[in-house]
Amino acid sequence: MGQSPQAPSSSSGGLEPNVAALLGYLFWPLAIVWLVVDPYKQDRFIRFHSFQALGMVVAMFALWIGFIVLSIILGVAGLGAVAGILWLLFGLAFFVLWILLMVKAYQKQMWKLPVLGNFCEQQANKV
Repeated sequence: MGQSPQAPSSSSGGLEPNVAALLGYLFWPLAIVWLVVDPYKQDRFIRFHSFQALGMVVAMFALWIGFIVLSIILGVAGLGAVAGILWLLFGLAFFVLWILLMVKAYQKQMWKLPVLGNFCEQQANKV
């Protein structure tokens, strides 16, 4: 989890880059819009956060499927309470991470997730 250089201070798209990046996390379909609509798709900071927001949604969905399978296994084994606690922890961790990413985007920081961050940065650098 590292930090890259600060984001540019303005964009010609009407929204400041940090606000556009925050909105990409808050409403992930906007992250797709930012990647295809000029001038947002030209802004490296917005592209990075858009890719990271989408990567986080995909990772969360994959983990959600894994937790469903794990819950079924634990339920069959009579450990339904453990499954419930794991769901609670998973939801809380995702929520905290989601808030942290929005705060970092608003603070104009390119804060990278451990596994996805480098990939997202590589994609953001491609124009």
